[in-house]
Amino acid sequence: MPPKARAPARTAAPAAKRTTPASKVDAKASEKLKSISAAARVDLYSARQHLDSSTLDELTVKIPFDVFFQDPAVREATRAFNFDEAFTVPWEPGISDGPTSARFVVIDYDGTTEALTPPAKWDAKDNVFRDDNGLPLNRKNLDTPQFHQVNVWATLQNALDFYESGAGLGRRIGWGFEGNRLIVVPHAGYGENAYYDRDSKSLQFYYFDHNGKRVHTCLSADIINHEFGHAVLDGVRPLYRESVQVETAAFHEFIGDISAILIAFRNTKLRRQIGEVTGGDLDKDNALSSLAEQFGRKDEKPYLRTALNTLKYAEVKDSPSHHHMSQVMTGAMFDILRDVYRYNRERREHTVPQSLWFTASRMQNLAVQPLDLLPPVDVTFADYAEAVLRAEQIVNPTDPDGYRGMMLKAFGARGILSKTRIRELEKEPAVLTPVEMKVFHEAGDIAASRANAYRFLDDNRRQLLIPYGADLVVSDLSTAVKFTTRRRRQAKHILLQYVWREDVLLSGSQFGQFNGQITDLLCGATLALDIDGNLLAWARKPGTLPLIRSVRAEDKRVDGEAEAGRLRRDAFLTALAVRIRAGSIGGTPVGGAMGLLQKSIAPLTSSVVDGTLRFGLAPHLGIRNHAEDENNEMGDRSWSISS
Repeated sequence: MPPKARAPARTAAPAAKRTTPASKVDAKASEKLKSISAAARVDLYSARQHLDSSTLDELTVKIPFDVFFQDPAVREATRAFNFDEAFTVPWEPGISDGPTSARFVVIDYDGTTEALTPPAKWDAKDNVFRDDNGLPLNRKNLDTPQFHQVNVWATLQNALDFYESGAGLGRRIGWGFEGNRLIVVPHAGYGENAYYDRDSKSLQFYYFDHNGKRVHTCLSADIINHEFGHAVLDGVRPLYRESVQVETAAFHEFIGDISAILIAFRNTKLRRQIGEVTGGDLDKDNALSSLAEQFGRKDEKPYLRTALNTLKYAEVKDSPSHHHMSQVMTGAMFDILRDVYRYNRERREHTVPQSLWFTASRMQNLAVQPLDLLPPVDVTFADYAEAVLRAEQIVNPTDPDGYRGMMLKAFGARGILSKTRIRELEKEPAVLTPVEMKVFHEAGDIAASRANAYRFLDDNRRQLLIPYGADLVVSDLSTAVKFTTRRRRQAKHILLQYVWREDVLLSGSQFGQFNGQITDLLCGATLALDIDGNLLAWARKPGTLPLIRSVRAEDKRVDGEAEAGRLRRDAFLTALAVRIRAGSIGGTPVGGAMGLLQKSIAPLTSSVVDGTLRFGLAPHLGIRNHAEDENNEMGDRSWSISS
């Protein structure tokens, strides 16, 4: 049964301020949750995808937790905003000590002291976590390591729901490694660091001292959500790791930043604070655009990074710093956020709280759903911009409010899309079209298995511009049910990613120690269909293997694809030569079960797989990089990634 649409008057209204102390509200919710029988709770859990958030809250299928509003620095500066009083985590039957849940397990191992801290204990009867002394872990019990464990776990559970909900990807996401639980290390060791590492299957959060106080990155919601963004992107597009392009690494950083911004934006209390501080003017510095305030103080900055910048793509396209480059995409999306907000304030005459609420909801759809339309390899900012525009066409084909025009304007002003491409996109029809294939396959059959999907692709290589000689692999196959901004279900999406590898000889002194070796050029596409077989999106990264021509004497599609493939190969070789010349490529890093042992490794790694040389993003980049700081006009410090 599709979820019931919420009436505009109900959804647009800002949340009323609490008059009851949060502790009493949480106690009432906990008591109500305990009153539901175990069987009834499981039934509600099974039906959760058909219920909206307010109904889940009312039925107490969500558990209230005390977590820091943003980080302890915000608590110190503004006591009224010290804790997130409306924070809840979806209940699930497998919650246990650690905390441990279906997708996360907290292991509190400190690499500096080599100590393993006891885990938070789950009390299933009272639906709370307790410390070693049996005390509930809440705002009255902040100084225990177990509160840190619960804080980071609960924040991650909320972030996972942000991405998997119908307003986001509308499906379960996997990780970029074998297994289903992401290891979370809240006190990984002493250092100014926090990172996602695929090789150790973990998110690692460090701590350091500043002005006589200890700063724990596991208490900063911005840093937690940023690092989780890396884990999400690595899960949905794992082959981005095998890229030598700075822009692909920069896209990873952008996803981290936009995750922190938009997850924070969902918080009613934060929106209220923004409205009060800015008077409704989002061009002013505020808690939404400023990330990780406590961490930024280490360098005497009011924040670690800000989304308010004026950088253009032409200024950063040759930058060696992926952190510096990422700010262009973050700035463009924040431009769109502000335009959506202004439109609702001015044209719809919404109040500040109403406009902020609507914009937060709109931006989740607008920024997250396009991830499923990205190509499987070598993503660029332009790829994402086009995916954003296409996703908007799918969900809002008539575009009565002109949101698509706002997006085109923002991407054009930043130089992410060229003027020529913008003119082409302005003329692009929004009507869905059937896929014209030589051999017909039912969409439902394609979605049934990777074997079925492969036969569909192989039977239609010419129509899909897949070289006959390519050793084709279905790298991912999934279905998704996404919601519109009015919480109406879209038609089911079938998401198919396919790739192949082409051998490339590295010939010339520009390739240094790799001269004469064979490496891979990754090629492929993402094909998105609806359940009726209509084409939703088709994002391709062509190669140079010969394509199959039609019986016609002239085939412009084939010629255009072949030229695009040659340009990709040339760009790959040029980027690789630049990275080799800069000394940016090292060997395979040494790691262990609890994380990486090296303190400093090259931005790219090299290894030999099946006799072929492969390059990829390093699984751990240090948080300090002075060369990048010199290129960074915003004065921020980079978060490290392991994509």
